[in-house]
Amino acid sequence: MTDRKAHMGDDLLIQTNNISLKQIAESGQCFRMNQISEKRYGLVAFGEYVELLQLDDCRAEVLGVPQEMLPIWEDYFDLGYDYGSVVKMLCKGEDVFLRKAAAFGSGLRILRQEPFETLISFIISQNKNIPAIKKIIEKICLTYGEKKRRRIKGGSDIAYYAFPAPEKLAEAGKDALRTLGLGYRDEYVHGAALAVAEGRLDLCKLKDKSCEEVILELMALRGVGRKVASCVALFAFHKLESVPVDVWINRVIEEIYGGSFRWETYKNQAGLIQQYMFYYIRNGR
Repeated sequence: MTDRKAHMGDDLLIQTNNISLKQIAESGQCFRMNQISEKRYGLVAFGEYVELLQLDDCRAEVLGVPQEMLPIWEDYFDLGYDYGSVVKMLCKGEDVFLRKAAAFGSGLRILRQEPFETLISFIISQNKNIPAIKKIIEKICLTYGEKKRRRIKGGSDIAYYAFPAPEKLAEAGKDALRTLGLGYRDEYVHGAALAVAEGRLDLCKLKDKSCEEVILELMALRGVGRKVASCVALFAFHKLESVPVDVWINRVIEEIYGGSFRWETYKNQAGLIQQYMFYYIRNGR
């Protein structure tokens, strides 16, 4: 099924054969999407708060989308990419593990996130589990982000905090950031914020560069290794050939593939393949 979308007042209806809010929320790519009830999630991104509702296996609704923000949320959920064809290809392939992984995580999508927030989030993520990462990010937003309010249809008035601008974190300084639980990462977060605030790193210009160029430029920042840079390339700049390799992916490669996996076989789908592997090994196997 081709992705379909309809704008109804302040709501965006997404109809496709492969979207699962639960799987996206648990995929380790975004840290400000939180479950409210069984089928409802709250999400802060681009300085906006929306709520997401899983209607059925093929439909999800984004609640509270002003008309002017519609293109941003369509892009955020990557509605122009045919995930169904990738799942179908893998499920018909000879690789048994990938068949199972794609079927299990068929509702995953690669979100197109705001680059600075993604960079800081994955610097923080080093040697941290997902709950700890989310906790630190919320502390940063509460301390340095702009407080906003939003009323969603059928809900109450919600107070939330936007992710802080680079200038705010640069002004904060390392010592203040350390009090939020960053530990040794305070220097890395402050350095990245300073580089962006001063214009030494222009994240907007990275969008049009190759995957390897993006990764190498990000790795010039202190505290940003290849794994973090690969996460930013994939989840902020949609470089689908980018493959973040962490302990979970290393486990797959060692246990399932005998220490070697030919990512180049999948070219511009390799990053998505990585997500299916990651989600399956953590949640399904």
